[in-house]
This record gives sequence, structure tokens and C-alpha cells, in this order.
Amino acid sequence: MAVTSSFQPRILSSFVGDCFIQSRQPLHQLFGYNPGTGHLSMQFSRTFSGLTDLLFNRRNQDDLSRSKLRRLRPGKLSPRRTVPDHIQRPPYVKSRQPPGIASGPEVHDQIGIECMRASGRLAAQVLQYAGSLVKPGTKTDEIDEAVHQMIIENGAYPSPLGYGGFPKSVCTSVNECICHGIPDSRALQDGDIINIDVTVYLNVCIFNQN
Repeated sequence: MAVTSSFQPRILSSFVGDCFIQSRQPLHQLFGYNPGTGHLSMQFSRTFSGLTDLLFNRRNQDDLSRSKLRRLRPGKLSPRRTVPDHIQRPPYVKSRQPPGIASGPEVHDQIGIECMRASGRLAAQVLQYAGSLVKPGTKTDEIDEAVHQMIIENGAYPSPLGYGGFPKSVCTSVNECICHGIPDSRALQDGDIINIDVTVYLNVCIFNQN
């Protein structure tokens, strides 16, 4: 497809604000595309090299470094963690079937609101603590153990444990695992992306944080 010279400055101006750049290079020569990697590169003069790196080339380098990570593989699961008998369980724990979805809104009284606040506060504290454990070399099972212990020490039940047969007390979703990842023996690597989903059952209230 041919691009006229009168159209060229308008395209380039979108990258540098209101200033027009006059270039002797045709527009299609300013961009390079590698079909093998799917990366788009951009070449400017030395004056705009920093801008080029910021917009295109540095992002491609980050993509390349992430592509060196090994594809996610499940690790080994540790035995199911125990919960003291005095801690109240959600009704779904004794069944492998998840609870049904409420058919309408639930209006709570003042006591119910305070219970929700307490469970929400604990969930937020546990999530913050779990986030502090994230570093290369840490196993997601170690995060699960720490989260489990903190929740039961506060008299609550880790809601994921036993929900529809889920075997752990927290969800740790790494890289291409979008959600509801099961903690295991795999150690986190530099460059991993992890989402931690904490849910607690306290005073008959379930509260989720992630």
C-alpha cells in the first residue's frame, strides 16, 4: 500500500505531540516487523532514539526476556492442611458441591454489617501478608501454608479449602494460569506474574480479596 508524503507527518506527530517531523525516509521504512516473533520495531534518527526505545524497542526486549520463561507445569501437592475443630466451617465443606448463587440481594442488619467488616478486614490483612512473601524461590505451597496459619490463628476458616473439592487454602495463579491456581511445590521465578486470591469465612461471613 502506498503512503503519500503529505500523510507521513500526521502519522509521526501522534508520537511526539504537536510537532511535525519531516523525514526523508518513506513511512514504511521507519517500521520493521519480524513475522517470526511478531515484534514491531521503529527506527528514528539519533534525536528521537530515546522515544523510539520507549515506545517500541524496549517493550519488545521485555517480551523477549519473558519468552525465556519455561511454560508453567504443575508441581507436587502437599497433604491437605487441618483446621482446628473449634473453628466454624462453611456449609459446603462436607460436600464436594459448591454452594448455589443467591437469587436476589441480601440486606444485612447492623450485626451482619459488622461481621462483614471483620471478615473483610482480616482478608485484607492476610492478602497483604501473602504479598510480602512473593519473591523468586518461594514456593506457592509455602504461601498457602502461611496464609492458612494466619487465617486459623484469627479464628477464621480459609474458604477455598474444600470449596467444590479445592485442596488448598488460597489460590495462587501464576503466569498463564488465569485464576484459581492450586499452590504446589513450584518455586516462583524472576519475571513470574502471580495473582493471590484470599477468602476467609468468619462469623458466618465470606469475604474475598485478590
